[in-house]
Amino acid sequence: MTSDWDETLVEQTVTYSLEMDGKLFLIENVPARVNVETGEQFFSPSTVESLQQIILSKKKPVRVIETPVYNFAS
Repeated sequence: MTSDWDETLVEQTVTYSLEMDGKLFLIENVPARVNVETGEQFFSPSTVESLQQIILSKKKPVRVIETPVYNFAS
């Protein structure tokens, strides 16, 4: 029997993004459980801890990309 609360989660690697102190950080190949219907990403506590360590370590990134920024005006 299915209900409105059924979720299908699949293990995938995703790109995690975070804006901090006016800088945008991207971390690629992050393991996550992804909701097939909504695209919502779920991370294990150890993965979240690793993400924080990567950003706070200030190690040299594997590459740097330029990102355009637009203002949404209605």
